[in-house]
Amino acid sequence: MYRMSRREALVAAGAASLWLAGCSSAGAKKSGLNLSANKVGAMGSFGVGDQFKATKSLTFPILHLTNPGYPLKKDWLFWSELTKRTNVTLDTTEVPLSDYENKRSLLIGSGQAPLIIPKTYPGQEAPFVASGVALPVSDYIDLMPNFKDKVAKWNLGGDLDTLRQADGKFYLLPGLHQDVWTDYSLAVRTDVLTKMNLKVPTTWDEVRTLLQSLKSGGATSTYPFSDRWGVPTPGGNLLNIIGQAYGAPGGWGYANATWDTKAKKYVFTGAMDQFKQMLQFLHSLVADKLLDPESFTQSDDNAIQKFVSGKSLVISTNAQTVVNPYRTNLTTSIPGATVVKIPVPIGPMGAVKAGSRLENGVMVLKKARDSENFVAMMQFIDWLWYSDAGQVFSKWGVEGVTYTGSVEAGTLKLAPDVNWAGLNPSGTKLLNKDFGFFNGVFAYGGSTKLLNTQFPAEEQAFQKVMTGRKTLPVAPPYPFTADEREQATLWETPLKDYVTQNALKFILGQRDFGQWDAYVNELKGKNSGAYIDLVNKAQQRFAKTKG
Repeated sequence: MYRMSRREALVAAGAASLWLAGCSSAGAKKSGLNLSANKVGAMGSFGVGDQFKATKSLTFPILHLTNPGYPLKKDWLFWSELTKRTNVTLDTTEVPLSDYENKRSLLIGSGQAPLIIPKTYPGQEAPFVASGVALPVSDYIDLMPNFKDKVAKWNLGGDLDTLRQADGKFYLLPGLHQDVWTDYSLAVRTDVLTKMNLKVPTTWDEVRTLLQSLKSGGATSTYPFSDRWGVPTPGGNLLNIIGQAYGAPGGWGYANATWDTKAKKYVFTGAMDQFKQMLQFLHSLVADKLLDPESFTQSDDNAIQKFVSGKSLVISTNAQTVVNPYRTNLTTSIPGATVVKIPVPIGPMGAVKAGSRLENGVMVLKKARDSENFVAMMQFIDWLWYSDAGQVFSKWGVEGVTYTGSVEAGTLKLAPDVNWAGLNPSGTKLLNKDFGFFNGVFAYGGSTKLLNTQFPAEEQAFQKVMTGRKTLPVAPPYPFTADEREQATLWETPLKDYVTQNALKFILGQRDFGQWDAYVNELKGKNSGAYIDLVNKAQQRFAKTKG
């Protein structure tokens, strides 16, 4: 069995071709949808690689998440250059990061939401499908040549199947990645390892051995491993990455259903033997005082302070945090300190990687279909989010102003006065804060080559290791009917919450593993069996319908 991710993996090119053919036959042309009254401002001919430019000045309303790290500014170069290139102005409805999902629901429910809703993660569109306000975008991908091209080139048909609802359509345009991108792992104080003649660990067993050596060798008087990202999800990153190693999703990646490749059916994740083994491993770290028990509940600031002050020597990280705040603060407080982000440790599953090639994306409201500018809107979305030129623009900005060089030639670099994520520390202006580029509302997805342009050499080395690992195949979809979704919703959250609560108790030793069978029976009392039966019924129906 392996970690269930409904949006992972690789499918054959032939399958993608069949998928595209199916979409085309279900698309605007063959389905008989008449768009003759919806082409105002649209380009008469728009293909892969073409620069989209509306034939008249247009304004499209869009929901915009305002990140506190780079709050929206009306004078960003992003806005003026976007209008210059596309003849489109975006009318933003600003929503703070802290309240984005709630505000999005309220705006849509009141009928006041803008037509374009980005920053929507796969699965979040489901309630709006049930209420009938989301556009079945799969009907209109013939209007989006760049989207279709990347799906075909990167064999993403199977991945996109996981977005399909019970009616066979999908209602979200996700960010598309060429390959599974692994970002989160562990950061380790390598100066201490060098001093103690210790090696960087490659497996979770080696992580345990390293922590024992650090503890017994007196490298720290407290816990050698004190983690962050435990709020609001206890062990959010730690259980996520170790869950992949054991074949049982946890933390951020937890899902109630996991596909059993041998039995060819879904099983309840929180009751799996692999899930139990993962918890036992983490409990052993806590019991031996190698892992700080506060890791699962402390604030990020507390965890970071322990690490940069030298109290702890291992902490969760991603590409950005290993540079700032870790390295930046460490070199100030502990001269000579060095830190690296290590490849994700390997566990019982072997050298595998799990993750999604689909990222958060764009939901379009159904009423947009009635606009005279609908075709132009879909062409615009296709250029900005899915064309090579649009993705370079969103991520890097304007050549000669914010960057020089090119992606294809491998020469792209920031302008001398521009910085982002520590790529050009001498830069006095920030690419996102001062110019509006690398804004999470617009900048996601793309080729592996484009992705690597945002990484320094050390991160590229990390990505090379992870790219060489086997990608776990996509688990089969199980789209619910409206009635099934209503029932599943009543069960899913209570079950997930109960698993989370008890997982923490097992890890911290507040519940003995001798009570595991009792815990599994408690899950059954909360309808875990009925939930899995519902999932398998939906999966079998979809497989039969799809053939």
